[in-house]
Amino acid sequence: MSTKIEWTTETWNPVTGCTQLSAGCANCYAKTIALQMQKNGVRKYVNGFTVTMHEYALNMPRLLREPSFIFVCSMADLFHKDVPFEFIDKVMAVIRSTPQHTYQILTKRAERMAEYFTARAIPANVWLGVSVEASDVKHRIDSVRNLPASIRFLSCEPLVEDLGELDLTNINWVIVGGEHAVNARPMKEPWVLSIKDQTEKQGALFFFKQWGSIGRDGVYRSVERNGSQLQGKTYKAMPVVNRHTLFG
Repeated sequence: MSTKIEWTTETWNPVTGCTQLSAGCANCYAKTIALQMQKNGVRKYVNGFTVTMHEYALNMPRLLREPSFIFVCSMADLFHKDVPFEFIDKVMAVIRSTPQHTYQILTKRAERMAEYFTARAIPANVWLGVSVEASDVKHRIDSVRNLPASIRFLSCEPLVEDLGELDLTNINWVIVGGEHAVNARPMKEPWVLSIKDQTEKQGALFFFKQWGSIGRDGVYRSVERNGSQLQGKTYKAMPVVNRHTLFG
């Protein structure tokens, strides 16, 4: 399914549903959408935001004609404890069978992701990321930094506080964004600048997605009006995909 998420082109949800884990989950966009879909009678969301696997959705990437960036489980966490490793195996089998696509997998269950890949190879066309929205979850970085993925990344969205000092060893890409919600928490410019400076000094790419529902001036307005400029500039760096490597 096509998406408005700037750093990807498609979303693929063979799993839907999740449970709250950390500060970034407080105003979960996916839960809001899932419950609305359930209310509207959409078959896929008959269980609302309860973790649910969808075997019929596994084939979707094979139907895409053009090579795409595919965000896996935008409406779930693939490494949630209620998703058996056997089902994740099926997801990975589809990924391996479609090397023309680049898959972006983001999780808050960093330790379970690392556990899964201790006995399994990471497909060459997979980027692995962890959510780091507050300082008390920086430990997630340690679970991804040494995984032999082609790209390792952080999503600091919604950024709800200053992250302080970051060790970005073996991290290739950092995404930062504010919260998009009715009860959005403000993101402060110094927090973003700190991440940007540390990212650049440590050799990773920096992507500033947007301010969210509260602008840098503290005013609540539409995400579009708040924009995505940081000190008058736009930062949208992304890793380059080497198609020859993926097919080689």
